[in-house]
Amino acid sequence: MRLCRFDFEQSDQNRLGIVEDDDVLDVTAALDAIPPQRWPMPPGDLLIRYLPAVRARAESLRATAPRLKLADVRLLSPVANPSKIPAAPVNYRAHEAEAAADPATFHGQQVARIQEVGLFLKANSSLVGPSQGVVINHPDRRTDHEIELAVIIGTRCHRASRDTAMSFVAGYAIALDMTLRGKQERSLRKSCDGFSVLGPWLVTADEIADPGHLAMSLSVGNELRQQANTADLVIDIPDLIVMASDYYTLEPGDIIMTGTPDGVGPVRVGDEMVCRIEGIGEMRVPVVAPVVAPAPVS
Repeated sequence: MRLCRFDFEQSDQNRLGIVEDDDVLDVTAALDAIPPQRWPMPPGDLLIRYLPAVRARAESLRATAPRLKLADVRLLSPVANPSKIPAAPVNYRAHEAEAAADPATFHGQQVARIQEVGLFLKANSSLVGPSQGVVINHPDRRTDHEIELAVIIGTRCHRASRDTAMSFVAGYAIALDMTLRGKQERSLRKSCDGFSVLGPWLVTADEIADPGHLAMSLSVGNELRQQANTADLVIDIPDLIVMASDYYTLEPGDIIMTGTPDGVGPVRVGDEMVCRIEGIGEMRVPVVAPVVAPAPVS
């Protein structure tokens, strides 16, 4: 099943949809399957925590659900409230070589092997959907695109083994790990508002037979920038889950960004990034200027 979170003009936000070809079936009523909650909220994303019940209810609504055109809705991140976003640095062999060959862009420790430096965390506040776009808040510095396969954790996971790791996966999505170049720590430069794009929807794990062999590409305009296959990962998905869960408990809705291939490059206001991953689909993400707040009235 392909599940999206969306809104559109003159409607409530945070609606739930099933994506069928070029249509979205509005199954927001399926969210009633999530039990009422009180503070303090449980860690993680409630939709993902109760995904089996929500999915069953959504299926029951499918035949009578209002049908909207996909082109008419704004796609938000299919995960609203992850407890964390772990990400894998330099996890494709060709990108490792690319980084080593360009010390002016990739500084010092940034080219160290993932086996040496491990994972890093991105701020939850950086998470957006494709329709919200990437905002260039530091136009004086280079901002790069990085397409990645995102793995969405479905159930609490602590110290998984390689044999059990994939049983904790709820689904997959396309991710953009946007990057501000510079000498600061990754977690700072990659956590600007809007620098974690997730979409265009969540594809449930049962629909992806082998996430370790998915073709991916990213184009800016008509220029192909990145093209690879998840078979080229240095550390594959099961071992990434093992690595992450060895250091912190993964909660439902946590998003593991698995790393980007070679071909990363700069984007500017007015560009559109077209991201594709086999078995998931395509998401189009505009690059936009920041909204300037009006000056206070004296």
